[in-house]
Amino acid sequence: MRRGGADVRIEKDLVAAAAAPLVLGILAEGESYGYAILQRVTELSDGRMTWTDGMLYPLLHRLERLGLVEASWITAPTGRRRKVYAITADGRAELAERRDQWAVVSAALGRVWDVAGGTATPAQGWA
Repeated sequence: MRRGGADVRIEKDLVAAAAAPLVLGILAEGESYGYAILQRVTELSDGRMTWTDGMLYPLLHRLERLGLVEASWITAPTGRRRKVYAITADGRAELAERRDQWAVVSAALGRVWDVAGGTATPAQGWA
């Protein structure tokens, strides 16, 4: 595994932890449907994360059961029916909470990695 390279493998536990906030964040941009969500994940990760239907749809259904997203059927311009998902007010509140949680985790990891990489020391005031 190369650091920073396109061949970085993201472990299942990390993907699972990031999945709900990532989908909620995508839906906060506007309503979307399954395939477009999958494409957006790939785009946001510069192609380093690719999800399958088998991962996305159970997550969407769980978020819907929890009241964080709502689904409706529309007819696309092609005439094909499509299920679209939208974030709810509860989903926006959950996204804000997850954003705060990830900010703490990200900051802590950044600090420990800075120390481990030799670019900072605990004496800089955050130990």
